[in-house]
Amino acid sequence: MATTIIYTKPGCPYCAAALADFQSRGVPFRQIDVQHDLAARERMRALSGGLRVPTIVGEDGRVSVGFDGA
Repeated sequence: MATTIIYTKPGCPYCAAALADFQSRGVPFRQIDVQHDLAARERMRALSGGLRVPTIVGEDGRVSVGFDGA
């Protein structure tokens, strides 16, 4: 079963909001800290074309960058 992946970094308020939203809705996800995992940072860059967090990869493979609470 595919799981949503949320690429984050410590201290990012948008990352914290995305994580809280997914938790409150009961959506399963895996969090990956790109500040401490350089290989993950490069995977995120390849997926999103940049270094903005949160980068969210849905179960369907769709990539979204940022989080606005919607």
